[in-house]
Amino acid sequence: MISYNTKDWFTFIFHFHKSDTVRKLFPIMIAIAVYSSLVGYLEVYYFRIGKNDYIQNIPIMHGMLGFVISLLLVFRTNTAYDRWWEGRKQWGSLVNNSRNLAIKLSAILKDENDRKFFRKFIPVYADVLHKHLNDSETGKQLFEGVDLEIDHHKHKPNQVKSIMYHKINDLYDAKKISGDQLIIINDEFKAFTDVCGACERIKNTPIPYSYSAFIKKFIFFYIMTLPFGYSISLGYYVAPVVVFVFYVLASLELIAEEIEDPFGEDENDLPTKKIAENIKKHIEELI
Repeated sequence: MISYNTKDWFTFIFHFHKSDTVRKLFPIMIAIAVYSSLVGYLEVYYFRIGKNDYIQNIPIMHGMLGFVISLLLVFRTNTAYDRWWEGRKQWGSLVNNSRNLAIKLSAILKDENDRKFFRKFIPVYADVLHKHLNDSETGKQLFEGVDLEIDHHKHKPNQVKSIMYHKINDLYDAKKISGDQLIIINDEFKAFTDVCGACERIKNTPIPYSYSAFIKKFIFFYIMTLPFGYSISLGYYVAPVVVFVFYVLASLELIAEEIEDPFGEDENDLPTKKIAENIKKHIEELI
């Protein structure tokens, strides 16, 4: 995730980051500029269409559709941001649950080997979840000195939680923790699965295809018809105007596409790897 100063206006205006939409849209912006110039030339100089022709009334359609497309894009970006923010809240919950579990276990467990086990395995869950959501391969050796027996064809976060829960059950059988303490600890373990399920819901449920495809088609046909309506009054200046309108509309769609899956590798995705590293550091301090 990009770190920046929210109050530094001029940096935003004149600085171009590699994730900026101008870089992604530049080739098609050039193509649209050429297309708009060609339409403007054909209408004004070749066909000599004047202000008395009906084609000059096309901007009336653009005025009506502009309101519709703005509503669609507002809904699109709000939906994408809700998914991004929901993912951040879930990882915030994972941080708090990991801390609470570590605090409780540090007070309950007296044996250093037991404390060492959870000191290593609680951060492992966050690290495995990060890799699970990024669809990357999880190695058996996640941390130095920790060798996990994980079946890579099964659900990896569930396996890590199962290992920890079996350890808790063994401690209960050995009378190292009481039944009341087991109930207290169980709430934190349950929260781990709740966080994982919520993140998977975001990851595995994209925006419906028909909705996303319709917005892209709407933007395309809206932009392709703009030169026909405005070249009569703007001439060759229709090219930069159409390019700017396309840049605004397409940029909103690109931003929504980038943040709707907050667990990927894009510049504005959530720093889940960094959060997992912070959990490891905090757990080592607590236990």
